[in-house]
Amino acid sequence: MAGKPGPESLAKLPAAGLPGMASGRGFDLISGVRVLDLTNSVAGPFATLQLADMGAEVLKIERPGTGDDSRAWGPPFLDGESLWFLSVNRNKQSIALDYTSPAGRAVLHDLVKTADVVVMNGLPRAATKLGIDAKTLQAIKPDLIYVSITGFGMEGERADWACYDLIAEGYSGVMDLTGEISNDPQKVGTPAADMLAGQDAAFATVSALYAKMRDHKGRVIDIALVDSMTRFLSCRIVPYLGSGEVPRRSGGKDSVIAIYQAFETADDPITLGLGNDAIWKRFWDIVGHPDIADLPEYKSNADRRVKRSEIARRIQEILKTKPRAHWLGQFRSGRVPAGPINRVDEVAADESLRLRGMFYRLEEDGREIPQVGTGIIIDGEANVPRSAPPRLGAHTQSVLQSLLGYSEDQLAALKSAKII
Repeated sequence: MAGKPGPESLAKLPAAGLPGMASGRGFDLISGVRVLDLTNSVAGPFATLQLADMGAEVLKIERPGTGDDSRAWGPPFLDGESLWFLSVNRNKQSIALDYTSPAGRAVLHDLVKTADVVVMNGLPRAATKLGIDAKTLQAIKPDLIYVSITGFGMEGERADWACYDLIAEGYSGVMDLTGEISNDPQKVGTPAADMLAGQDAAFATVSALYAKMRDHKGRVIDIALVDSMTRFLSCRIVPYLGSGEVPRRSGGKDSVIAIYQAFETADDPITLGLGNDAIWKRFWDIVGHPDIADLPEYKSNADRRVKRSEIARRIQEILKTKPRAHWLGQFRSGRVPAGPINRVDEVAADESLRLRGMFYRLEEDGREIPQVGTGIIIDGEANVPRSAPPRLGAHTQSVLQSLLGYSEDQLAALKSAKII
């Protein structure tokens, strides 16, 4: 059920209709784990968001004055804050700290002594220069789990090459497979390499934490955007390696499943997947042509792939005769996989997704911020946010005092030197 409308800035925006949610306890599966987050942009913050969502304490270290690069990414902004930043930074505490100087680095190293995990996404050469490389930090905390997220990995000739999601998508091959063959290669419509690398980093971190309970050892985790994005293409690369057939972009019409694509209806398009012989037969029963299902030239999926264009034309002629809602109702009842092609606004309005906790309006300290949920249900419950994405440096003083025991004089000196 939708909550009350948000403040004036949200009143006329889609977020005003989202269910309101106050911060609470949330998932606590890895509570007690402290993560020092030295990342910015998307991949690293998404990794630490997932850890934070599962209960970890995440201390986000940011440059004084400017902070995470993504704080400046906009428009769009909401009440002066970048919505990109707000999308991947809840449940964290922000510490503004300039660790490029010896005094600032000493503060950082003090924080490392208290941490279980450090996540960073700087280039290896820069990490060594700044004293935040794995060797340096594990000398300070031997059982530290050190997570590096870069474009190409920590070693090799590409290690210090600059990289963004776009660059990784190009290297991985996914852009060559996205779009129509007659058009230019296309980037995936979300920062896919960033999100996949962040997910890999979070998964590897939790795995290392589990191993640490057994052997008490730290680990160095090396995540590369290009690796994560390339693994995403496993179902395309392995068939090439075993057949020699180079896949090309086809507008989503070329699949190992003979009929697995979008079709037009009398109004809006749908997706349709006829993944096995039983579904194939049910489809033709529903559309009123059961005889087609039994034609010998369409007997197997391999046979149907040979006749893909011919079959697709037949299906298209039939589906154009009635609107999308008719066909989706029929296919749903007949257990044939089919669905709409939603716009983002339609996704955000999806009531089933809202009921699963996927979209909400986080209400905290006079701020109301739209969020996408964790997307994981545990023991029948969706997650609850513990805190809103932090203002830059909002927790600097409290963390340094409570965690490190810094005095007011020490804090004043650091502030005077513009280190915090």
